[in-house]
Amino acid sequence: MNLAAMDPKNYDAQLEQKRIKLEHAFAEFTPPALEVFNSDPAHYRMRAEFRMWHDGDDLYYYMFDKELNAKVRCDQYLPAGELINQMMAALIVELKPNPALRHKLFQIDFLSTLSGEILVSLLYHRQLDDEWQQHATQLKAKLSAQFNVNFIGRARKQKIDLDKDFVTETLTVNDKQLHYKQIENSFTQPNAKVSVKMLEWAIDATKDSTGDLLELYCGNGNFSIALAQNFNRVLATELAKPSVDAAQYNIEINKVNNLQIIRMSAEDFSDAMAKKRTYRRLEGIDLDSYDCNTIFVDPPRAGIDDETLKLVQKYDRILYISCNPNTLKDNLNVLSSTHKISRFALFDQFPYTDHMESGVLLERK
Repeated sequence: MNLAAMDPKNYDAQLEQKRIKLEHAFAEFTPPALEVFNSDPAHYRMRAEFRMWHDGDDLYYYMFDKELNAKVRCDQYLPAGELINQMMAALIVELKPNPALRHKLFQIDFLSTLSGEILVSLLYHRQLDDEWQQHATQLKAKLSAQFNVNFIGRARKQKIDLDKDFVTETLTVNDKQLHYKQIENSFTQPNAKVSVKMLEWAIDATKDSTGDLLELYCGNGNFSIALAQNFNRVLATELAKPSVDAAQYNIEINKVNNLQIIRMSAEDFSDAMAKKRTYRRLEGIDLDSYDCNTIFVDPPRAGIDDETLKLVQKYDRILYISCNPNTLKDNLNVLSSTHKISRFALFDQFPYTDHMESGVLLERK
């Protein structure tokens, strides 16, 4: 990460460079005009991870800057949300004079929300004992006077939750509040305000839909819950158990009654849909009863595998959110033989980096 390049005065210029690059990369597919959704130029990340440097009595956060090939001290961090920056300053004051909490502390992770919760994970190169837990409990009590905070202690094969290992985010999407359980060490979109724009774009792109929706790689139900309003029913799959558990929790707290989530990989689900195999996890679920002509996919950076791509291609409408333009382009080389792009969007989830989050709506030719 090039910390020196993170200057809000340069934000608009760097976003314009991304727009030009993305438009050029996908010109061969003749997409419509690119819709561009900007980020706040500062304090946009809800997650941040820092290594800890011990220098005598001093203790401070640092990151490694690849451009400088050096460690950079981070007393404050411009991309991180204001809540994280406030917690960074308050926490370091408490840790410095406390041997029980700082001894062999090598990393601190922060997970925060727009709605004011923050989770702090303290990572150690030693086993945590009763003394650590006592001091950590006192730390939580003291900082709770100022913050809605919880703490986790981690060491090799050891995890201590002082209360809980998640935060609950509340996002206002098209004037409606949606609530999401976000678990430590599970994937969530880091830029919450851009995430809202992504959800609103996806809702708008599918507003005239009919029938049901199939979603692959649904995570904690982030898009599933928001999109359920546009469909009769939603069937979604996710492999990671913590994400599935969070999704079930999120379905309940959002009172969504037309969404069912199955814990399966996209590859296994593709085999089930092709009648290649039967799976115990699908017992009691009549896949043939779903009338899905729209599929939503938000795959990992590796994109969609060949077999799943064949499944995706069977649907009239494909909504595809991508965190990797290269694999999106590879997948579009296949999908464009049967579908055309009718919406194309750039979401600046990661300002001041080369990363580009994009979205395409494809409709059968």
